[in-house]
Amino acid sequence: MNSRRNFLQKLTGTAFALYLPWEALANSKNIYKPVDDGPVLRVAIMGLGSYGNRVAEAMKNCKRARITGLISGTPSKIKDWQEKYKIPSANCYNYENFDRIKDNPDIDAVYVITPNALHHDQVIRVAKAGKHVICEKPMALNAKEGTEMIAACKKANVKLLVGYRMHFEPKTLEIIRMRNEGDLGKVMFFQGLCGFKIGDPSQWRLNKQLAGGGSMMDIGIYAINGSRYMIGEDPIWVTAQETKTNLEKFKEGVDETIQFQMGFPGGAVASCLSTYNMNYLDRFFLTAEKGFAELQPSTGYGPIRGRTNKGELNQSHVTHQTVQMDEMAGILLEGKKPIVPVDGEEGLKDLKIIDAIYLAVRTGKKVSIRL
Repeated sequence: MNSRRNFLQKLTGTAFALYLPWEALANSKNIYKPVDDGPVLRVAIMGLGSYGNRVAEAMKNCKRARITGLISGTPSKIKDWQEKYKIPSANCYNYENFDRIKDNPDIDAVYVITPNALHHDQVIRVAKAGKHVICEKPMALNAKEGTEMIAACKKANVKLLVGYRMHFEPKTLEIIRMRNEGDLGKVMFFQGLCGFKIGDPSQWRLNKQLAGGGSMMDIGIYAINGSRYMIGEDPIWVTAQETKTNLEKFKEGVDETIQFQMGFPGGAVASCLSTYNMNYLDRFFLTAEKGFAELQPSTGYGPIRGRTNKGELNQSHVTHQTVQMDEMAGILLEGKKPIVPVDGEEGLKDLKIIDAIYLAVRTGKKVSIRL
């Protein structure tokens, strides 16, 4: 089997220099709309797949962020996006030449929305080009990679954020407020159920070299991260068990279903499930001494629905990625502090927990966690 490095070199080596003959769109004034709330974050999207499309559509309604650049290995996608979002050809790059963003004042940050295995090298290259980075979750394949990414961004004096859209979701933040203000009392238990029945067996999410695993590296991270912001603590131990029923679809190193349990310093415990083989699993439940909180759906694209012992949560729904990008503009441009962190250190904590879960699956033992 080829090494990961050889695999990625082969993958990106197929990209070729883009010839973009759409000079009629080169008037960049159309993409910088001033707003009353402050400066606009100018973002290049790297990876023009399905989630990149979702982010781009949501950013049409942003007040603080605009798409001003594109990075892709597929020239046809560049052409389509350029026409749709009025991006000048000077701001379009492929995976071989995107280091040139260093000399482009029209780009403040790059949102990396590529397969998991590409994040490490791409984030480091963006940092070396002197641009801030927003990276989709999981931030990397493991904690070692995540640590290297954080170090590279610090060395380059740029910020590294992770695409934790739920950290800005109103109903989620209301539960966090209630917990912080003591309305719920001492937290005792959290349950996080995250899963769906995955389709196309040839997709990159079922490719160990690109995904780094299976459901845990995709949907499972929501339960990990959710347990932390719902309980308000970081876990100190984990146990885990894997179930695999389809060895053809879920090959070696690609997990189908993992159940995992975590313990927290305040005494709370969590019971979670991550799966690619069951639908209708999108629920968080928190029980405490004086009340409870439930979100179902808890992490889908919305609207999120929730209730507590005090009744239904009725905060209005706004497209998650719209809120995320406006809030991240405030973080990157003005140093705004979010209620729940979205920085590289936050992403690294989840990677350390994922490493511990996989170790617990392999050994069958309780694994201590130090974050």
